[in-house]
Amino acid sequence: MKTDIKKQQRIRRHSKVRMKVSGTATKPRLCVFRSNEHIYAQLIDDTIGKTMAASSDKVITAEKKNDFVKVENARAVGFDIAAKAKDLKIKTVVFDRAGYIYTGRVKALADGAREGGLEF
Repeated sequence: MKTDIKKQQRIRRHSKVRMKVSGTATKPRLCVFRSNEHIYAQLIDDTIGKTMAASSDKVITAEKKNDFVKVENARAVGFDIAAKAKDLKIKTVVFDRAGYIYTGRVKALADGAREGGLEF
């Protein structure tokens, strides 16, 4: 029951943020989803409702054949999404942490994206 309440609270926080934050083709929204085991990132153009690029730690750990800790995986996802954004000629994004606290894996993903060349 407690997890249901926490999930509802996160969704409520995310919906409040989504009223204000929106991505465009030139400045997409970098949306983060964090589960207990994995972390995902997407570049979304909200004007047409399309995902421009996506990355997850599932793909990165499968390529490297190495088990990292979760925070290192999140940083690697940030690097990967930044590289995909460079391929799309995108330099700036709007960061959407999806109601999660800006610490741990969410912060590591953001730092990795910044180090990869994205500006928030």
